[in-house]
Amino acid sequence: MKRINLTRRRVLATLGLAAAYPGLAGATVVARGDGPRERLALWYERPARQWVEALPVGNGRLGAMVYGRPLQERLQLNEDTLWAGGPYRFDNPNFKDALPRVRALLDAGKYREATALTGESLIAQPPTQMPFGAAGDLLLDFHGIAGAQGYRRALDLDTAIATTRFASGAARHVREVFASAPDGVIVLHLRASGGLLDLDVGYRHPREVEYGLMKRDGSRAPQDGPADTGAAWDMTEPLLEAQRPASLSVRADGARALLVEGRNADHAGVAGALRYAVRIVALGGAGTAGGKVDVADGRLRVRRAREVTLLVGAATSFVNFRDIGGDPVQAVRTRTESAANKTYARLRADHVAAHRALFGRLSLRLGRTEADAGGAAPTDARIAAVPQAGDADLATLAALYLQYGRYLLLSSSRPGSQPANLQGIWNEGPNPPWGGKYTININTEMNYWPAEAANVAECVEPLVAMVEELAVTGAAVARDSYGARGWVAHHNTDLWRAAAPIDGPNWGMWPCGGAWLCKTLWDHYEYAPTDAFLARIYPVLKGAALFFADVLVEDPRGRGLVTSPSLSPENEHHPGVAVCAGPAMDRQIVRDLFGWTLAAHAALRDPDAAFRTEIEAKRARLAPDRIGAQGQLQEWLEDWDAQAPEQHHRHVSHLYAVYPSAQINVRDTPDLVRAAQVSLNARGDMSTGWATAWRLALWARMGDGERAYGILRGLLGPVRTYPNMFDAHPPFQIDGNFGGAAGILEMLVQSWGGEIRLLPALPRAWPDGAVHGVRARGGVELDLDWAGGRATRLALRGAPGQTVNVRIGARLAAVRLDAAGRARLGGAALAD
Repeated sequence: MKRINLTRRRVLATLGLAAAYPGLAGATVVARGDGPRERLALWYERPARQWVEALPVGNGRLGAMVYGRPLQERLQLNEDTLWAGGPYRFDNPNFKDALPRVRALLDAGKYREATALTGESLIAQPPTQMPFGAAGDLLLDFHGIAGAQGYRRALDLDTAIATTRFASGAARHVREVFASAPDGVIVLHLRASGGLLDLDVGYRHPREVEYGLMKRDGSRAPQDGPADTGAAWDMTEPLLEAQRPASLSVRADGARALLVEGRNADHAGVAGALRYAVRIVALGGAGTAGGKVDVADGRLRVRRAREVTLLVGAATSFVNFRDIGGDPVQAVRTRTESAANKTYARLRADHVAAHRALFGRLSLRLGRTEADAGGAAPTDARIAAVPQAGDADLATLAALYLQYGRYLLLSSSRPGSQPANLQGIWNEGPNPPWGGKYTININTEMNYWPAEAANVAECVEPLVAMVEELAVTGAAVARDSYGARGWVAHHNTDLWRAAAPIDGPNWGMWPCGGAWLCKTLWDHYEYAPTDAFLARIYPVLKGAALFFADVLVEDPRGRGLVTSPSLSPENEHHPGVAVCAGPAMDRQIVRDLFGWTLAAHAALRDPDAAFRTEIEAKRARLAPDRIGAQGQLQEWLEDWDAQAPEQHHRHVSHLYAVYPSAQINVRDTPDLVRAAQVSLNARGDMSTGWATAWRLALWARMGDGERAYGILRGLLGPVRTYPNMFDAHPPFQIDGNFGGAAGILEMLVQSWGGEIRLLPALPRAWPDGAVHGVRARGGVELDLDWAGGRATRLALRGAPGQTVNVRIGARLAAVRLDAAGRARLGGAALAD
């Protein structure tokens, strides 16, 4: 599309917002000349009414959604270990005895009978796991505010601070919220210049909520349709004190602190075994600026202050998946009192420095200048206007989306925290969609797709730790259910590291969840190869490989070794039936797993030669990928694709070999790439949020920048992106944010097959740009500039003397790094 001027952009933004969100039809979009720090910001001209408009902050362990309401601020809280239940096992005791009968039924083509027996005797009893919860809300009621002029709220990705600004009478209010990783608390700083602050801070217990976009009358908006957004300045919500559970205690904890103690929820017959605590401490400003602070009637009260800082700590008694003996009250007291020894300025500076040390590693410019011209309109207006937006506006929004994905991963997954779950760390109630769990047949893995290339590899550590724990619980399932060595996990897990199949035969009977998680571990090694990390993950890889060495069976038609029973994740091959033997994805994942394990075996000089011989032999006999009658890459061992009930199914599991793997690629397997393209064309471009992101990454990996760009436009628009830029499955799932971020980078730089590819799927809409700080396999970091659709500058950083293979168009160049581990190329050296 042609470039549009600012006046037309403002009109389009307003019209697009009104069309997508009728509740904002009367809003005015004002162009602003903001400084450079606003380039990486989400900003809005109205407070948030609903959860998918609020702005997220997090430090990996704690999360909060900030609504930015003038009269009553709402902070919705999360703590990463506050899940339902306690340690448990729901394994089906009939599994081992029924397994041979299920396999025999599949061999005989009796799929319905096999499905029924699987549901009765293999799926967990009950067929569920524990859901992620919420830590309640803080409601800050302000007195004496009579309006909100010049209102603006923003989330600055560069500082990881959510700010609300407005004027009421002579007072100018500035509120800042951040989740400090160095200090382990959430910090709120409130300031009233030219006025005073009078407020009460109350706690509202976690309660069941409706998820997704809602209308103002409380009814659910259509999933793919418009909804009212934005709140009036004076919106308030009740504290619901009369509805508090008997297990909840809210009391003073000293003269300036409020302490909340409660218990987690029961679920599916498992009693809540965790205790949790939330502590809020109020600190006044210097001298008389801090006013008076006390606790009365279960509320923290601040009177006649010009500024005040609130410190929020939250913790549970969770120690690990087997130990729930921690002391949450001591934990929150220690963290909040330690933070209270710092001034607000020091808390803020330490937080910003720690955040920038990670977030500041990568920059992206899509266009000729650094200025984010699209930032002249509020973020919700920009999202609503995507269908009509010109390429320049879409480029700046895409760059913001990538950086937002990096921000969200840094905020929801840090060393020492739990991994990012289906909602990252942000969840409004104890009843999240799909339990807010770790769905490991795509979603958890997708959460970490951008981590390595986007230069936030530290975020992977919680997932590594979780897989190590799953190898423990999964070993019991492998032994007791399959009679196998090693370990297994199916399509979901939770805080308690459950590993048995759940939900039902058409969803849960998939034994490759743990093996796919191993890819994230292997990626982490390939991007930063060290013997120490390889030695750490090798037992996990070896255990996963041993399981499949024991459970692979001969295909009765002589096509090789296959898994049985299994399924192609969540996709039925006949109406009502998904259970089968040897789906393509399983064969691809196991082929990768065996390859990684053999590589680690060799690199670490494992003396177990018998193990190597066994894995080599079984890898060679895995059933290969097949091309079906329509020219498609077959999803199943049988050619069922054309008759499958859902021709536009969200999962594209058989394309795992294209992305995130590279077994099928444009260089080595062009015939299989063409077959994958046939399959992907049949599936369609738009799907659920995360599935749309996967399609984006697939077309980028296959080198089709125009197709990827078209899908990206759909992903960024209001059907698949909420006003706060959260991904709309719908409802919210964070995986689409992460998959979309990975797909954008995949369009610009790829590393697979021993080489780095520059601009492999660059669309015509992005002829000029720069991306600095991208990481590639082999321990390489690079900066890339381009103009007119061609690379103009490349800087490489890696090990001294390292040779880096760089593909520039059709040409492959071997670049040797100097004694400092550096190389720079430009001009003719970058000609293709």
